[in-house]
Formats: sequence, C-alpha cells, structure tokens
Amino acid sequence: MNLEHYFHRYGKATFSLFLINIAVYIVEVILSGNPVSISSDVLLLLGQWNHAVLHYGWWWQPFTAMFVHVGLLHLIFNMYFLLIMGSQLEAILGPRRLVMIYIVSGLAGNLLTLLFLPPNTVSAGASGALFGIAGTLIVMRGIIGGDLQSALLNALFLFLLNSILPGVNAYAHLGGLLVGMAMGYYYGKKIRRRMAFAYGYGYY
Repeated sequence: MNLEHYFHRYGKATFSLFLINIAVYIVEVILSGNPVSISSDVLLLLGQWNHAVLHYGWWWQPFTAMFVHVGLLHLIFNMYFLLIMGSQLEAILGPRRLVMIYIVSGLAGNLLTLLFLPPNTVSAGASGALFGIAGTLIVMRGIIGGDLQSALLNALFLFLLNSILPGVNAYAHLGGLLVGMAMGYYYGKKIRRRMAFAYGYGYY
C-alpha cells in the first residue's frame, strides 16, 4: 500500500501531522545518535528550554516543541493517539480546523509551561496538541448529544489519568485541554444549530 492509502484512511491533515512528527524524530535520532532515547543536547535545541526562550530569544521553541519527542516510546504513544483522535476530528471539522486546533492547543500548553515551570525546564512532545484534539472531541460530542456535564467529567478524568505520573508536563496537558474544550464548545454549538435548522426544515 502506498502513502495515498494512509492519507485516505486517516485524513490528509492527520497523516501529514503524523509524517511531520516522524520526520522530526528522524532528525533527532541523527543528531543524538540514539534511536531509542534522544540526548539532552538535542532536546535543548529542538524542544522547549524555558531558559533559552526567555533569555536567548528562542521564541520558535514553543512551536517546534510540539513536534519533538524525547524517545521512541513517547513518539509511538503520541502518534497512535494522533491517528485515532485526529482522524475522527478531521472527519467532522475538516483538515484546516484540525491543524489549527493542533497548533493552537500545542502552543497554549507550551506557553503555560513557560509561565509556570522553572527556567531550567526542558519539555517536548505533542501531548498538549493531542489534549486539544481530545478536548474538542469530548466537549463537541457532549454539546451535540445534550450531555455537557458528562463531557466535562470525561475531560477531567482524561486530564487526571494522564497527568499524575512523575515527569509528565501537566501544564502542557492542561493548556491544550482547555483550548480544545473551548473549541469543542464553539463547534459543538455550531453543529447543533445546523442540525436543528435541518430538522426544522425537514431535511433528514
């Protein structure tokens, strides 16, 4: 099967984001010389080192960090959920909105990391962006299904379950999730209005 099959299966935007993350990891591996665990020097350069952002003016790092991973297992885990959740959201909202949610959520998580974690903090990963996608899906479905309370509880459970382990950047998760939930509320309301309009005019 060629790449076109996977673009069709997962969506153009979702699979493109997947390929970007894989390409960045290949660069990390080449620079660090280790395919399983990325060296700290490479993460300081390509991830988000708060000290460098604040004192060296490396303001690109909050953006690049959402495509950088600290090791192979980290990459596999995040890419699995990107393909699963990203394809679902892309099927509902389209490729442009998916990319927008990925980037804005990832930036929100990384900016919270910058604001609330110490200057020597080094962070990397797509988790903030993925929490944004998950938050959008959860709240949007809650709005459409008329059960926002359960959706909010599910979002809280998702955050707690994935953020209590040591070494996990809970601020990145929280920033991405909050942005995603706001997006889910907006698009959920928009979709529900369209459904009500179609139903009122007899379109089934």
